[in-house]
Amino acid sequence: MSKRPASSTARAHSNIALIKYWGKRDAALNLPAVGSISITLDALYTDTRVTFVPGMARDKVEIGGRGVDAARFTRFLDLIRARTGSAQSARVESWNNFPTGAGLASSASGFAALALAGSRAAGLELSPRDLSILARQGSGSAARSVFGGFAQMHRGSTDDGLDACAEPLLEASEWPLDVVVAITEREAKKVDSSAGMSDLDTRSDYFDAWVSHSEDDLAGMRDAIAARDFSTLGELTEYSCLKMHGLMLSTRPGLLYWNAATVAAMHAVRGLREDGVPVYFTIDAGPQVKALCQPADTARVATALQQVPGVLETRTSALGPAAHLLD
Repeated sequence: MSKRPASSTARAHSNIALIKYWGKRDAALNLPAVGSISITLDALYTDTRVTFVPGMARDKVEIGGRGVDAARFTRFLDLIRARTGSAQSARVESWNNFPTGAGLASSASGFAALALAGSRAAGLELSPRDLSILARQGSGSAARSVFGGFAQMHRGSTDDGLDACAEPLLEASEWPLDVVVAITEREAKKVDSSAGMSDLDTRSDYFDAWVSHSEDDLAGMRDAIAARDFSTLGELTEYSCLKMHGLMLSTRPGLLYWNAATVAAMHAVRGLREDGVPVYFTIDAGPQVKALCQPADTARVATALQQVPGVLETRTSALGPAAHLLD
């Protein structure tokens, strides 16, 4: 009788960095050059099922029902197989409820879900810290999507990367905030994050300054979160966002992820603030604008962003939970 395939399904949520991560100190181990602080979003998530199939010749991966090149996922699954001594190939089926590869952190939620589902399907029960370390090796920001609410990713200092992981700072229920996402482009971006942040020490004159000031930004954000100081949190969020995109523009060749609607949405957020609405924007490696606000102001922020020319749709999200098993 053939052995029944071992299978598990997990859900992990997208996260957006308030204090940004950009650049690597070790590309092979996917170690970040700087730390970061993020919030996890309830409304954007990835569901991933991993099934180890006896006798299957190679890994097979589907995202949204379409087969994709399995090479990157095989390298990641090999990390799990190395822990168990198994050589079984896996079938990976993954679904995002938001656009993939478009600057909404689908790789973060995707690899966090894959880390949890893959490790459980293989019979491993990893601690949250070890799961974060594993997820990081697929995508740097995936280490944060292991946790809900507010999380900090540590750059670490050891060569083996065992101290480069995320930890929770605050549960979602401890400080309810909302994010309005203005989607200005549904297609995948032309330059993915890994390519965009490669070799920054030689491609940008600004990189050293970015790294040297990162600890101050992280400390300021931790203090703002601990004090529930929304205005300071928002100001630091915009500051870190614009610094990161300034770094992107300074690379050779320069990276410009924004489109016209991105810029218009940024101005709309600042216009709301001038009218007395406390709201702040952040943008990752893509053209989508995320507006951070307090729940009492969410409807007004969403209405304003929906009216921006070029905004295709808006999605509103509360802060979300940690990665978890669905079966």
